[in-house]
Amino acid sequence: MPSFDVVSELDMHEVTNAVDQASRELQSRYDFKGVSASFEHSGDKVQLEAEVDFQLQQMLEMLKAKLTGRKIDIKCLEIKDPELGGVKARQEVILRQGLDQALCKKITKTVKESKLKVQAQIQGEKVRITGKKRDDLQQAMALLREADIELPLQFNNFRD
Repeated sequence: MPSFDVVSELDMHEVTNAVDQASRELQSRYDFKGVSASFEHSGDKVQLEAEVDFQLQQMLEMLKAKLTGRKIDIKCLEIKDPELGGVKARQEVILRQGLDQALCKKITKTVKESKLKVQAQIQGEKVRITGKKRDDLQQAMALLREADIELPLQFNNFRD
C-alpha cells in the first residue's frame, strides 16, 4: 500500500553555511565598520550580538536572506525579543524542527477533514499517510502544502 511520511527537518549543514555567509557579509558591510557585531551558531540556536537594537534588525534581515538563498524556509525560525543591556544588544533565534504532538494532531485532522481516501497516523515526530492510490497521496501532499501550518513540511519515504 503506497505511503509517505510528513516531517519537518532542517539541513543543519546549510544553516551553518548561511550563518557563515552572513558573518562574512557583516564584516564587509560599510555600515558595520568599527562596530562589534557577530553571529554565533550553536546547536539549534543562532545568537545575534550588536551594539544597538537597530543593528540587530539589520543582522536578522541578513540572516533571513542567507537562509532563503540556501533554500531553508524561514518559517522554521522562532525569533525571541532582543535583550538590551548596557553596551550590548543580544537576540536569540531558535531553529525549530520536528513535529510536536499538537502539530501532528493538526495535520491528521486536516487530512481527515479533507475526505480524501487516505489515512493519517502519528509516529513520533512524523505523520505517516497511507492510501490505496498514488493520486490520493499526491492530493494529500497538495492539501498539506496549502494548509496553514507554522512549520515547513517535507515529504519523504514515499513508497509505492
